[in-house]
Amino acid sequence: MRRLATIIVLACAGLLAACSSLGSSVLLGRDISFTAAQLQEQLDRKFPRDYRKLGGLVSISLLNPDLSLPGGGRLKLDFDLGIGAMGKPSRSPSGHFALESGLRFDPGTRGLHLDNPEIVSVDVPALGGVMNDTARSLLNSWLLDYAREEPVYRLDDDTFGRIAARRIDRVAIESGLVTLHLD
Repeated sequence: MRRLATIIVLACAGLLAACSSLGSSVLLGRDISFTAAQLQEQLDRKFPRDYRKLGGLVSISLLNPDLSLPGGGRLKLDFDLGIGAMGKPSRSPSGHFALESGLRFDPGTRGLHLDNPEIVSVDVPALGGVMNDTARSLLNSWLLDYAREEPVYRLDDDTFGRIAARRIDRVAIESGLVTLHLD
């Protein structure tokens, strides 16, 4: 009996991995789950991105996003950072920063957005390796705009169609998955 249970668990895990590798979400009972690789795939299509701040005097380029799901109910998102001046963005990394965040679902964008993001580390050698007030202000301004406007992951039509008549109770980040718990 114990061997049969082990085989069933391994088969389910294999099925989950196979579905995730195909890029589709997995509907398990009332929940839909996504892997870090699925979220990463959409991020890779959205970056690099350039942002002009201070009336175009400073340009920030965000490059090479790297998403992970370390646990604790939050994701980690690392970026290389290019800093340009006088309206000329820099696609060469000038530094690096990382943030941690929860996720929330926004039905208007059909996407998962950052929720209560926090910058956890910044390393910009051109600034002496230390984050000065201007750089912190620019990054926080970008982070608030990004969390409000841009989803980290947008549900495809098929996935959204499966849940359209249901309400998302909560978004959880656990066991290496992002899970939408449906009512």
